[in-house]
Amino acid sequence: MTEQPRNWDRELADIDRAIEQQGPPGAPGTPALPPATGATPPTRVPSPAEPGIARRSVAKTWFLVLLAVLLAAALPLWPYGKVCGLQLFFYLGAAGLALAAGAAGAVSSWKTRRGLAHLISLAVLIWSGVMAAREVLPRVGYAAETRTWLCPATPEPAPPAQNQPAPGGAEPAP
Repeated sequence: MTEQPRNWDRELADIDRAIEQQGPPGAPGTPALPPATGATPPTRVPSPAEPGIARRSVAKTWFLVLLAVLLAAALPLWPYGKVCGLQLFFYLGAAGLALAAGAAGAVSSWKTRRGLAHLISLAVLIWSGVMAAREVLPRVGYAAETRTWLCPATPEPAPPAQNQPAPGGAEPAP
């Protein structure tokens, strides 16, 4: 059994004509292709037809990334003591806020496919985590140096004995 050689030019021309008759994909009246079995539905990406949505999502991404960078850059410049007590908890809250802003920037940059923004967000996550770990690890016993979470209570100093009146209201004799 011998087969005739296929004329690929003619077959490709027939395919091109069939595509031209259908029109561009997604046009009204164009039949949709059936989804492949077991395939996941494609994720929705803003099309060029909706530039307002695409611009807003990119602007939101960069806003979150820049906010995270500013918060992370402010951590080493913390103006208050962070040895113990309430000031330590405020510092750790600021570090947690920088971590949350970095995570939000990373998720948003991943969705909008902004590579540089994503790398910056990941760097902010690492930096904020390191800054928080510098304060937390000595307090949980992991580091060689140990610190406390709460400041020790110091008793009030007793007033000097010379200025106190004698019992019974009498003045002491010199």
